Amino acid sequence: MTIGDRKAYLVGGGIGSLAAAAFMIRDGGLPGGNITIYEALPVLGGSLDGGGNPEDGYTLRGGRMLTTDNYECTWGLFKSIPSLVNPGKTVFDETVEFNQKMKSHSQARLVDRNRAVVDVTSMGFSMADRMELLKLMMASEPELGTDPITDWLSPEFFTTRFWYMWATTFAFQPWHSAVEFKRYLHRFIKEFSRIETLAGVKRTVFNQYDSLVRPLQAWLADKGVNFQKGCVVSDFDLASEAGKVVVRAIKIRRAGKSETESVAISADDLVFFQNGSMTDASSFGSMTRAPAQLTKQESGGWTLWEKLAEGRPEFGNPAAFNSSIPESWWESFTVTLRDAAFFGRMEAFSGNKAGTGGQVTFKDSRWLMSVVLAHQPHFANQPADVQVFWGYALHPDRIGDFVAKPMSECTGAEILHELCGHLNFDRRIFAKAICIPCRLPYITSMFMPRALTDRPLPVPKSSKNLAFVSQFVEIPEDVVFTVEYSVRVAQMAVYELLKIDREIPPILHHDKSLEVNFDAAIKAFK
Repeated sequence: MTIGDRKAYLVGGGIGSLAAAAFMIRDGGLPGGNITIYEALPVLGGSLDGGGNPEDGYTLRGGRMLTTDNYECTWGLFKSIPSLVNPGKTVFDETVEFNQKMKSHSQARLVDRNRAVVDVTSMGFSMADRMELLKLMMASEPELGTDPITDWLSPEFFTTRFWYMWATTFAFQPWHSAVEFKRYLHRFIKEFSRIETLAGVKRTVFNQYDSLVRPLQAWLADKGVNFQKGCVVSDFDLASEAGKVVVRAIKIRRAGKSETESVAISADDLVFFQNGSMTDASSFGSMTRAPAQLTKQESGGWTLWEKLAEGRPEFGNPAAFNSSIPESWWESFTVTLRDAAFFGRMEAFSGNKAGTGGQVTFKDSRWLMSVVLAHQPHFANQPADVQVFWGYALHPDRIGDFVAKPMSECTGAEILHELCGHLNFDRRIFAKAICIPCRLPYITSMFMPRALTDRPLPVPKSSKNLAFVSQFVEIPEDVVFTVEYSVRVAQMAVYELLKIDREIPPILHHDKSLEVNFDAAIKAFK
């Protein structure tokens, strides 16, 4: 059978599946018309989303940090994807040019309870903090095992300026995995010495849906890829062939139809499955309504992985990630404005023009709230008289400082009330604002303490034609909760199943650089 006779079926329309389709076409020679992507939602992109409109309010569930010092596979892919707004340039080209003009250098990374900008030239470490952090960084992953970060760092560490900045940049909680925390310290060690300014952070021209997903989707569509939206894959028919698990059929339910379809899979066809979802069961509120408190029972987003993993330990252990919403959730909010007053006040307060400052974290807030003012427009269709900003809180289960209820029970209007309290702004500044809160019960589920075997390999050793492409797959040394992780695992899975003899961009080991380690050490001892 030639490559032109093979077909590929991708379950889930997130960045992992889109990247896998692109690698099959670009590097494997598989015709785009032989690739089908099934997505339950009416839109592709998975967690890299961006929606809404200026009349009803824009929505962003989250945003992922990018750098050009890492993200080797991501930029390798987007060097091949044409820009939608800059003819003759790739997405990579336009992103680099944009960041040369809009350089990050936060001047108000932390703000205290008195609305004073905190001096963050020092990380605030004691000698005991430094020794504990060094011990954690030097420990092996088997030594760290399933320990939470709190097993390795004392309570005082979580009151340092470093922790407030690192935790809110990457969304870590003290009870999260020590292994994942260690991986971040090594992978992003260059950010350690500039975490107070976020100088290493790179941003896309628009939000990541408009700047990454839409161009990639357009390129795939031009190659003939078949997108099947509104399709829920409910099950796989599996068989055993020479000791290997083989997918023989995919069971599909289409929106508006009660019957289940069966799509036959030949022995030479390939199946890629996005197992698990960090934005599963997410829900939006409004200015007058708090988000609904959904779980996996209402969404079903984990069901298929749970079916596959039952009795097959090599397919992972989803229960390690989806069993404790109180430990894996936070809440975000997107604010749409038709009045420039807030942006003007924030730019004057922070000393940063929108798009150059990154997160402003209110470190003493009970919700641990942060806001980010992106360069405008942040949406491709955003009118010139509209501005959009995003924020989130790591402790939405706690009573607010200015609103006497947990964030989880707050409307958009009440969240703006809380924000005004921390900034000491007159609430009338948001008289025309639309704030849409979003509850994300599994947003940091990939950070939960887990054993090595809880995540499947991209292509499990027992699998013949099934690969896993998601944040819940094991890649040694790399870090979850990044676009890079999804793209890298997609490239690894495609190359293995199609037997592509081409090097995957290696992980850059900045943690082996004497200069980088010296800079980090100087920062740690300030």
